[in-house]
Amino acid sequence: MGQRFGRPALQIDGGQVGAAAQKQLPLRPAGPDTVRALLAWYDAERRDLPWRYGPRKKADPYRVWLSEIMLQQTTVKAVIPYFEKFVARWPTVRDLAAAQEETVLQMWAGLGYYSRARNLKKCADAIVRDHDGAFPSNETALNTLPGIGPYTAAAIAAIAFGEKATPVDGNVERVIARLFDVRTPLPLAKPEIKHLAATLTPSRRAGDFAQAMMDLGSSICTPKRPSCLMCPLQQDCAANAHGTAETLPLKLPKGVRPVRKGIAFLVMREDGSVLLRKRPEAGLLGNMLEVPSTAWADALPARKEALRAAPVSAQWWALPGEVVHVFTHFRLEITVYRALVAEDATLTLWAEPERCRWVKRRDLHGEALPSVMRKIIAHGLKDD
Repeated sequence: MGQRFGRPALQIDGGQVGAAAQKQLPLRPAGPDTVRALLAWYDAERRDLPWRYGPRKKADPYRVWLSEIMLQQTTVKAVIPYFEKFVARWPTVRDLAAAQEETVLQMWAGLGYYSRARNLKKCADAIVRDHDGAFPSNETALNTLPGIGPYTAAAIAAIAFGEKATPVDGNVERVIARLFDVRTPLPLAKPEIKHLAATLTPSRRAGDFAQAMMDLGSSICTPKRPSCLMCPLQQDCAANAHGTAETLPLKLPKGVRPVRKGIAFLVMREDGSVLLRKRPEAGLLGNMLEVPSTAWADALPARKEALRAAPVSAQWWALPGEVVHVFTHFRLEITVYRALVAEDATLTLWAEPERCRWVKRRDLHGEALPSVMRKIIAHGLKDD
């Protein structure tokens, strides 16, 4: 457990928090009064989001689930248009279950982390098949569904069903770390922060409390320059009293992100079509469309070796520059080769013709193309 109240002066970045700040302890430790203050603030200041219902009202489990899946590793601003597009096309979980996975991936394209979209479809199928189209109301059952982990299960249980559950996302971690002045660095502090957040979760209005914590972290208790003077929890915040709010939560240093390289083959047909290929179901960007490429490895293959992997026999030329895309665990650097071929061009066996198809340039916007592939196409066509 991280040390909190009454500890000696803290060393941070080579400096020492002054004795005066150490004496400014909160007027009260975080507890029931903290919860009441936060809920009163939420009632007056809550964000108006398309998946939310008013305070003290249970939300639609389908909309809560859909929004929480979309919000993983993605900002609210980016999610809103996708959410509205999804619920307009598939208003209920039964509608989504009846959709084709490829169509779901097409609608998801550009939002990133595509395993979420595949699991979204699998989860909808499971809810219709195993639960007669109704979401389970408790964390344990929710946690057994595809794509739903502990955080999402807690969020749905609390927000949609009013269960006493404690979802802890990055915003909540930051608020709790500061409120209790948790000095253990993340990710080591996660169990402690989860426990502390659970001690505050009320039996009534657990969903409003969870959303209030998220809103507070998003708008006031921000990563940099938190607006402590505007915070409804200022008098309860140990980090504010100790002068450590801007430094918390502490984090362990990140490792160096490895670099992978590859060559993408952008094939243009004389009728204006582009060759795309469906990726395997398992692995990164599963079942999405791609521009055929060599394997992504530590170094680029030599040109002669690379051309053995080309999807068609043609005159290839390497375009200047490269496409850079950063995934969670590695940085990808792609060199683009381009070729123009006749309409009767034959694909090589390596290209796996059964997974390939030609798509008119004007129709590319509607395909299930991840952002990195759209970058590659844009790079290859920028002089056209």
